[in-house]
Amino acid sequence: MNYTLHQLQVFVKVVHCRSITRAAAELHMTQPAVSIQLKNFQDQFDVALTEVIGRQLYVTDFGMEIFEMAERILNEVYAINYKAMAFKGHLSGRLKISSVSTGKYIIPYFLSAFLKAQPGIELLLDVTNKSKVMESLLNNEVDFALVSVLPENVPIDKVELMKNRLYVVGNNEKKFKKVPYDKNIFEELPLIFREQGSGTRLAMERFISKNKLPIRKKMELTSNEAVKQAIIAGLGYSIMPLIGIKNELNNKDLQIIPVKGFPIQTTWCLIWLKNRNFSPVANAYLQYIRNEKEEIIHHSFDWFTKY
Repeated sequence: MNYTLHQLQVFVKVVHCRSITRAAAELHMTQPAVSIQLKNFQDQFDVALTEVIGRQLYVTDFGMEIFEMAERILNEVYAINYKAMAFKGHLSGRLKISSVSTGKYIIPYFLSAFLKAQPGIELLLDVTNKSKVMESLLNNEVDFALVSVLPENVPIDKVELMKNRLYVVGNNEKKFKKVPYDKNIFEELPLIFREQGSGTRLAMERFISKNKLPIRKKMELTSNEAVKQAIIAGLGYSIMPLIGIKNELNNKDLQIIPVKGFPIQTTWCLIWLKNRNFSPVANAYLQYIRNEKEEIIHHSFDWFTKY
């Protein structure tokens, strides 16, 4: 056998993504290049590692065994690199964070200066919905999770980052009064929901239930960006976090509709499992957040207080 570390990296990424297209995007490679590397790796085995049924890629039992060994090999290679960096006196290692999808609008600002100051740190950031974030946290696959709705019945510690506010949002086809409407406005506003498992969806449903709002559910979409585009196109209205609609408000593509009881307020929190033993990298990042979060908010999110 004559496989390379690059082939191992490609195979591991394909297994993680269960998709050659997504693996190519995350590896910053073309799809044909990933397919060639995967084929060259698989050709060295007499038993199939993956198979495609319909348009879905599946990993065989043998493929999962090879995947687990390949991941261990790559981890050892990374450890060698980190040891070399540490020997030179640099902080090195992996920082693993899972964030809910709307967290992508804030987490880069809470990482940028830290990573620039610590070039030996490799960031693994997974942006997904709340249920998958919690799955990663409970499986001890990440150091931290970024959420806007705290999990129930899970032993965690946390550091609060900043406020999250959700407003009733529509496009600009219809003009609304500036005085707040009462809850009956929802009888004429067909709402677009995020998918089950979304933190935004959970915050919406809790508020709707508590206030007995007369909701007309129009449709359900799987990303914040999809919801925005649907609203702009005139397909309905939604309850959205302010953090994700700054540009659309400035461009007059969206408007906030004043409704009594809004905004819904939650708090972005960086959470971790209670009594978790931090790596030096994770511990350094936590100290950085505690020391610098107020300055980051002041510098990057001063616009947030204008609404």
